[in-house]
Amino acid sequence: MLVLKREEISVIRTLLPSNIAVHTSRTSEGTKVMAEEESAVARAIESRRREFSIGRACARSALSKLGFPPCAIPSGPDREPLWPSGIVGSITHCPGFCAAAVALQEDYVTLGIDAEVDEELPPGVLELVSVNEERKWLTNAPRRLNWGRLLFSAKESIFKAWFPLTREWLGFEDAVVTFIPDGGTFVAQLPNTLMPTRNGAWELRGRFSIANGLILTAVFIAGQR
Repeated sequence: MLVLKREEISVIRTLLPSNIAVHTSRTSEGTKVMAEEESAVARAIESRRREFSIGRACARSALSKLGFPPCAIPSGPDREPLWPSGIVGSITHCPGFCAAAVALQEDYVTLGIDAEVDEELPPGVLELVSVNEERKWLTNAPRRLNWGRLLFSAKESIFKAWFPLTREWLGFEDAVVTFIPDGGTFVAQLPNTLMPTRNGAWELRGRFSIANGLILTAVFIAGQR
């Protein structure tokens, strides 16, 4: 299991603006699931139940930083977290690490975060999660990084941010990601057939960090006041 120090866990904080509340956990021990959340894991195996409960505990701790009292965060029909009114948020977990990020809906339209262990993708997975354009770039990518795993993480963050906006799932082939390595950022182009836009293809921007055995990505869209 990945073991992280406190300063290592705080890396995800650097990817998000200060008015997005974040809470992380290294624990492998689950917590109590609230009654309203029980249906989401009633038939789940123990590891999934533990994963779910840690994620919800992180989410409640993040919400408390915005002044919200402890509350249930049940799952919707597509297993998405159902946040309190006026909140947008995202939960992620990988072996040895869990995080939740939440923000006021008046400040952000949507957000998505993802964490992955910094290691190569299993054989054959890259072909499933990428398109030719991305694979061509990865072949000549600068520096020696696990770019395939980073691409997977970026798309996970994109999907988590996209679903609350459209209530529709994206296929891996629907988001074409371009990395800007020196800036630690990425851009995803999505076909305008998925969502009408004024300027052609829909575009989402995100940030990434790779440190101390973790790949972390985040996507957020600020609201317009």
